[in-house]
Amino acid sequence: MGGPTTRNRLLQALPLDELDRLLPQFERVDVHKGDVLMSIGEPTEFAYFPEGGLSSNLMVTSEGRKVEVGCFGFEGMVSSATALASDRSPHEVQVEVGAPWLRIRAEVLRSAIQSSPALHTLLIRYAHTLTLTVSQTAMSNGVNSIEERLARWILMAQDRLEGDEVPLTHDFLSIMLATQRSSVTLAMQALEGYGAIRAKRARIIVRDRDMLCDLAGKSYGPAEAEYERLIGSFRDRPPPHSG
Repeated sequence: MGGPTTRNRLLQALPLDELDRLLPQFERVDVHKGDVLMSIGEPTEFAYFPEGGLSSNLMVTSEGRKVEVGCFGFEGMVSSATALASDRSPHEVQVEVGAPWLRIRAEVLRSAIQSSPALHTLLIRYAHTLTLTVSQTAMSNGVNSIEERLARWILMAQDRLEGDEVPLTHDFLSIMLATQRSSVTLAMQALEGYGAIRAKRARIIVRDRDMLCDLAGKSYGPAEAEYERLIGSFRDRPPPHSG
């Protein structure tokens, strides 16, 4: 009672005695929009556990084009490769909405994983849910319409930002959705016409979440439901069904 606390939902899933032992190994840092904290193939000096905000796991082509394969906030951590006995990041990690994060030296976390079966199991489960998110993104980009993909992504962002406002530009959304800015604009107009969102300069306001869920269809829900099943809730609303 009265010990260190955190808003990171992943760490909150640890048994309290394990959390009390682990939290003093962290330091709290502020990250800001546009920060790139990891690059593909780069040795990981730190692991990060966000306490808020929104960030992206990106793949980068040889020509420098970036495509998001997953996003995370206070329900997650990077790099999950640390939990899989790797010292290299598989993704570029870019901050989209800044917030306080907790960071721990990667070698300290790896040592803690070796001595704590509960922590090891928790982070392996998170890596599993992240794999589902990446797989769902690949399927969504391949078979779903831009409107479905945009609805899914707004839902994922809202889950992590906890409010009805998503502060993102069309340029950034084109990276998230692996499409042209003009296509994002048309999809945004369509969702706004349905009454699901209201688009303003550099931000999206969610007006009807249920409608967004209907528009996203089965492209949204499986990875989120698996997180709820294996780890716990990371939103103050009912969990999505897995279809």
